[in-house]
Amino acid sequence: MLVLFETAAGYAIFKVLDESKLQEVDSLWKEFETPEKANKVVKLKHFEKFQDTTEALAAATAMTEGKMGKSLKKILKKVVAKEAHEQLAISDAKLGGVIKEKLNLSCVHSPAVAELMRGIRTQMEALITGLPPREISAMSLGLAHSLSRYKLKFSPDKVDTMIVQAISLLDDLDKELNNYIMRCREWYGWHFPEVGKIITDNLAYCKSVRTIGARTNVATTDLSEHLPEEVEAEVKLAAEISMGTEVSEEDIGNIMHLCDQVIDITEYRTQLYDYLKNRMMAIAPNLTVMVGELVGARLISHAGSLLNLAKHPASTVQILGAEKALFRALKTRRDTPKYGLIYHASLVGQTSAKNKGKISRMLAAKASLAIRYDALGEDTNAEMGVENRAKLEARLRHLEEKGIRRISGTGKAMAKSDKYQHKSDVKVYDPSGDSTLPSVSKKRKFEEVEEEVATPVTVKTKKPKKEPVEEPEASTAAEETPKKKKKKSKKAEAMDVEEEEATVSPTEESSKKKKKKKKVKEEEGE
Repeated sequence: MLVLFETAAGYAIFKVLDESKLQEVDSLWKEFETPEKANKVVKLKHFEKFQDTTEALAAATAMTEGKMGKSLKKILKKVVAKEAHEQLAISDAKLGGVIKEKLNLSCVHSPAVAELMRGIRTQMEALITGLPPREISAMSLGLAHSLSRYKLKFSPDKVDTMIVQAISLLDDLDKELNNYIMRCREWYGWHFPEVGKIITDNLAYCKSVRTIGARTNVATTDLSEHLPEEVEAEVKLAAEISMGTEVSEEDIGNIMHLCDQVIDITEYRTQLYDYLKNRMMAIAPNLTVMVGELVGARLISHAGSLLNLAKHPASTVQILGAEKALFRALKTRRDTPKYGLIYHASLVGQTSAKNKGKISRMLAAKASLAIRYDALGEDTNAEMGVENRAKLEARLRHLEEKGIRRISGTGKAMAKSDKYQHKSDVKVYDPSGDSTLPSVSKKRKFEEVEEEVATPVTVKTKKPKKEPVEEPEASTAAEETPKKKKKKSKKAEAMDVEEEEATVSPTEESSKKKKKKKKVKEEEGE
């Protein structure tokens, strides 16, 4: 049996001397404890060294993808084909299928072969002669770096420098367009000021001015290509009664040249935006789905590159662009900002004010995953971005509906209530505020006051029945009675006397007084 062994320095083919030892898989590692024991199990038959790192990288990438490279094919034809009756032990079953299909060689892959490969790897320096250990380690390190770069897919299609330049140019064009349009409106406004308020769209304004020229040409000019019929009629009507000053042909020529510049820059901006959209979908499709083309491009531009942005955690992506506010808040010990450039994403924009912080945090977490997938992943589809965006939209709906829920009677379950719908009520004009004369309600209040003044008189007639002079007499009579009665009985009698005095008529009171006086005289006589 022959063994195909791959190293960073080249391909090695070993001859198995004692195949009976392969049957004992569990104890096979003991045969490779020392170099002397290992030489009794396998022997080096041929070693093909790589010429440079490029050849080693090509061979390694072909092995990882399960393909047979040129150098491997050459050594198999040269060495193994001579002994076609021998079996070839390999470490990858997929590669064995390719070798068997193309070269018609019987390949073996089993747990015993895997244990044999592990033993050869432990004693590789002793089994492969002619390679110093320092050279093997240097070649292994170089191949590892080259293979890592290949795995990260640093291809020309993923050059994000174009995105950084395109978004910077787009921002500059927006600033210049605003300055040009403002200058054009102010300049032409001296000649025809009314048209500035009638035509609000900047591009339509510049095209209309370019077509009209002088104000006197409005009546004979067809503006149907740039304006609707109603706006066109309004412009022609305003031209007849315009308050603008007269200008020369040279001034009109300069204004029209400025309008040409605005139209050209606007068309180029549209073309640049389409280019930026296509580049973003090619380089960072998942990030584009999550936050949009412009916000994604600004995040990449702010970080410097897509790879630098992938190194940032989600918390940094969330406040990227608000660094001044962050450090100001840390200095003054106030609340730190909740969002930066990510605030302009559509998901954050359509959220209510109280939920913007939560959505921006969740969006930053998902966007950071999308950035790393775009920067380091092998696939170029946007399936992950679409799936995460759907989850965020579902979470957003849940948060928005949570605000209009109320707790049910049990206090545990949440009962949904209907959404509030504003119904505009038609208000009727109240004519009562027009009159300065006192209203009917005031007269009624005045009559009620008179009645209230009259009613207390009848109440006061009842109150004089309680004569204040009689109360001390009753108290003196109570003091003259014998002191055998208890205090509680005295208080009860006094209360009864007071109630009787409030209810009994004045004639009955006088008769009672006479009887009391008689009793007092009799007691004194005794």
